[in-house]
Amino acid sequence: MKLVTDSKKISEVLTRGVVEVLPSKEALARLMKRQRIRLYLGIDPTAPRLHLGHTIPIRKLQEFAELGHEAILVIGTGTVLAGDPSAREKTRILITEKEIKKNIKDWKKQAGKVLDFSKVKIRYNGDWLLKLKLRDIVQIARHISAIKLFQRDMFQERLKKGGTVWTHETLYPLLQGYDSVALNTDLEIGGTDQVFNMLIGRELQEKMRSREKFVLTTPLVLGIDGKPMSKSSGNCVWIEDSASQMFGKIMSIPDELIRDYFALLTRIPTEEVKKGNPRDLKAKLAKEIVRIYHGEKAAKKAEEEFNKVFREKGLPSKIAAFETSKKVYLLVDLLFEAKLAPSKSEARRVILQGGAKIDGKVKKDWKEKIKTEEGMIIQVGKRKFLKIKIK
Repeated sequence: MKLVTDSKKISEVLTRGVVEVLPSKEALARLMKRQRIRLYLGIDPTAPRLHLGHTIPIRKLQEFAELGHEAILVIGTGTVLAGDPSAREKTRILITEKEIKKNIKDWKKQAGKVLDFSKVKIRYNGDWLLKLKLRDIVQIARHISAIKLFQRDMFQERLKKGGTVWTHETLYPLLQGYDSVALNTDLEIGGTDQVFNMLIGRELQEKMRSREKFVLTTPLVLGIDGKPMSKSSGNCVWIEDSASQMFGKIMSIPDELIRDYFALLTRIPTEEVKKGNPRDLKAKLAKEIVRIYHGEKAAKKAEEEFNKVFREKGLPSKIAAFETSKKVYLLVDLLFEAKLAPSKSEARRVILQGGAKIDGKVKKDWKEKIKTEEGMIIQVGKRKFLKIKIK
């Protein structure tokens, strides 16, 4: 692919959705105009699904590929065995080989919603990390100060709270950093939570290969509740969410996140989202994000469905069935067994807050006995609907 050297396009890639370029954005821009660079983004397979937060650096990787650079997605089949301690108050539970294989099974399909794999390569760092011998590990470790590893801010915070820092956690930055050496890269992309690890890679590249490695950081996106998006908090928009789920989740985000979502999760020019009321902007955002992952037709249908349910107070055109032969339930048991609440305590909370409806009527007594009838509609919150089907 032909190298794109247009200054404006390079500036756009190095500016939009970018927090910082180290050591210098200007120096990286000059290098990109002069030659084709090799860059990578590493993601550890700690879960089987990718959320929209993952797509920020993934999209940035694709943008470099479109400028004609050699872009690589590194799946951390080696680093995940040590477990990235970044931004964690507790040690990660060590993952098994079976879990790794399960987690990465559909990753290419998910990442392929953003990446063009005719332009982006996939590599697995287990291919080189798991082949390292003791002599190799010692050789890598001798280039990085142990004091630097132990003085990491997050480790110090954990120790202040009476926690423990395990030796394998201090090795993680060395393993991630060695990816830069193994791939002999010019640039690494990662979220702001990865700065320490990426700078260790920069130092290893300098000491082991006598060459410069740039670091580009992308921001972390907040979840639909305004808190950091993470799989454990349940506030994620998943790439694999259905079109209607995705549309509904985006419509529920706090208004103050609208412009960040446009800038980080879409390619719509920023000048197009400077004006407009929050509801209309949010609808435009939701439709665009659904279009990216499900196509134009699905985005239009999701918008129509949302308007029908939430603006016109109608019911979704398709409602999943809950099959049961039981004639009477306590309301709290019905919500739990229908999987409309993850626990009975959560079901009680929802009911007491007026978030449960039977055939459109709010129910606030969690002990109320509900007689099941064919076609009865159970609703929890604004987006969860089930229809009773008698066995």
